[in-house]
Amino acid sequence: MPEIGEKAPDFCLPNQDSEEICLRDLRGSWIVLYFYPKDNTPGCTSEALDFSAHIEDFSRLGAIVLGVSPDTVVKHRNFIEKKGLKVTLLSDEERSVLQAYGVWQLKKNYGREYMGVVRSTFLIDPEGLVAQKWEKVRVKAHVEAVLKKLEELKEPA
Repeated sequence: MPEIGEKAPDFCLPNQDSEEICLRDLRGSWIVLYFYPKDNTPGCTSEALDFSAHIEDFSRLGAIVLGVSPDTVVKHRNFIEKKGLKVTLLSDEERSVLQAYGVWQLKKNYGREYMGVVRSTFLIDPEGLVAQKWEKVRVKAHVEAVLKKLEELKEPA
């Protein structure tokens, strides 16, 4: 998992419209890169709706919000249409980006062990460095915390 101050792992992934989005092409902007387990599940829907509700706030601060999960492009498109989301969702079916960011981990639920996405968010600065990260995210009030941190980091010293 990349640490604060380290270069964010580069990636190119298809979005919900099958357009390739590459981190290197977004240099110069702040990036909110959030990883989540699965489209159309309660926690993931709440998180996506929260980010969508604040998309103008992030945009005003020069930030692009990208959600990443192992779901397919088609599932992402359906999720966005069904819930009226305003975020861009990236499909990582091969799980290469999930692994590069250290969020594809062994999880335990009701005594069962399996590999899955640990909900995490990375704030990447315009130079491509990790400015902040949140691991094992609890959805409630998370988007507000990310927005607050972005505002703090953008304030002139």
